[in-house]
Amino acid sequence: MIKWILILLVISVIAGALGYRGVAGTASRLASFLIAVLLVVVVVVLLLFALAGGGLW
Repeated sequence: MIKWILILLVISVIAGALGYRGVAGTASRLASFLIAVLLVVVVVVLLLFALAGGGLW
């Protein structure tokens, strides 16, 4: 998932530099959405790990 985020951010920067605002906006929105999904997944996994008795430290 991090790979896709980085690819979309690179596409967004290149498209923005070349003047393709629609492509740049779409790529950055998709990257933002994937970052949010990644953060939710990380929080859920950490909570499940803590509730299973694993402790965070």
